[in-house]
Amino acid sequence: MNHYCDGLKRRDLLRVGVLSAGFSALGSISRTGLSVDAAERLVATQGQGLTENKRAIFIELPGGPSHLDSFDPKPDAPSEYRGKFNSIGTKIPGIRLSEHLPLLASRNDKFALMRGVSHTLAAHALGQEYVVTGSKPIASLEYPTYGAVVDRLRQSVIDLPGQVSIPRSNHNAGFLGIAHSPLETNATPQPGKPFSVRGVSLAGGIDLELVAQRQRLLKNLDRRFDRLESDPTISGMDRFSDRAYDILTSQRTREAFDISKEPAKFAEPFGESPFGQSCLLATRLIESGVNFVTIQFGGWDTHRDNFTQLSKKLPLLDQGVSALLDGLEQRGLLDSTVVYMTGEFGRTPKINTKSAEGGRDHYPRCMTMLMAGGGIEGGQVIGESDATASGPKNDPIKPDDVAASFYHALGIDPLMEFHTPSGRPITLVRDGNVIEQLFA
Repeated sequence: MNHYCDGLKRRDLLRVGVLSAGFSALGSISRTGLSVDAAERLVATQGQGLTENKRAIFIELPGGPSHLDSFDPKPDAPSEYRGKFNSIGTKIPGIRLSEHLPLLASRNDKFALMRGVSHTLAAHALGQEYVVTGSKPIASLEYPTYGAVVDRLRQSVIDLPGQVSIPRSNHNAGFLGIAHSPLETNATPQPGKPFSVRGVSLAGGIDLELVAQRQRLLKNLDRRFDRLESDPTISGMDRFSDRAYDILTSQRTREAFDISKEPAKFAEPFGESPFGQSCLLATRLIESGVNFVTIQFGGWDTHRDNFTQLSKKLPLLDQGVSALLDGLEQRGLLDSTVVYMTGEFGRTPKINTKSAEGGRDHYPRCMTMLMAGGGIEGGQVIGESDATASGPKNDPIKPDDVAASFYHALGIDPLMEFHTPSGRPITLVRDGNVIEQLFA
């Protein structure tokens, strides 16, 4: 369990064998010894599902990056607001970014920025839950993440994971249940080296025949528990077990994770940082047929030494995302892959005095989000913050609106209705509207 500045624990759930902790613990997912508490977590879905054959990469920036020092600089604001960084022009006249984002500045015709995004949840865990589901958290229900919804609606290749999180996910699948949780790599790739993912590669002298024998044993044991077949948790774990075996024995999956097979010329622009290599792996996974990839790049909680920290992190973000967009385009995948990048909130416009150079604190009232590919019209800024990036200048954009737009880009109706086993109707995004300008 990891902690943020506010003392709230970041949830590292669902590491119970199979996909979320890797597939090597196949023995732990038979029907014996399971806790059953998820009657509301598996739902029957109604609706048409996906109407377009699109995949997605969701880049989550836990901690909350400063919007003023990255994608929404205010060069004319007083110094206590604008900070130490200069702003630079971009490929599109009139749009300026931080001096530490020159690669993205030269490619901003490929992505759209949404400035003046605003909400009210200043705690890390709540803010993250909001932006990864598109619905404001409520105590009585856990909404599913974007990846869980795509996995539920989209049929995936039998021997490939439907979704992958690099290196891990802080969020579970909500009421959709454990069957729609991601495969977590639990590590990031290293340049030029085969990437060994627990549950995708075999270790410790175990061969495929031994795995097959173990799988047959589990099937035999499970026959004793057929009376539990209707329990949603059991059904979800069974699905995990079957997928685990398919993936563990798949040459195609091992190839998909092996970034050492990428040509050096293609891999070089991604750089050698863990984030850059994660972007390279995401590109390879999408090309291989994985429907949804989440990349986590944390460390943005800059209450102290904001500028020193960001001068190191922003160039890594710049290199990784630029190479990701270029790589998808080179492989002919950008038009069919929606890229969405966000933190859980922005940072306070006025610099604090908690350290010698100052820092910025939690600030959900104003932030910036990025979206590209999959029919998104690049080269534009939607929404605007005021003169000090303290709030939206005009009508605010809500995370719900961006979520509705993300689903729309994927061909999913954001108003699709799910029902829990008790009959409770749940709207996918209950309070958001598609931002039509994104698709102009």
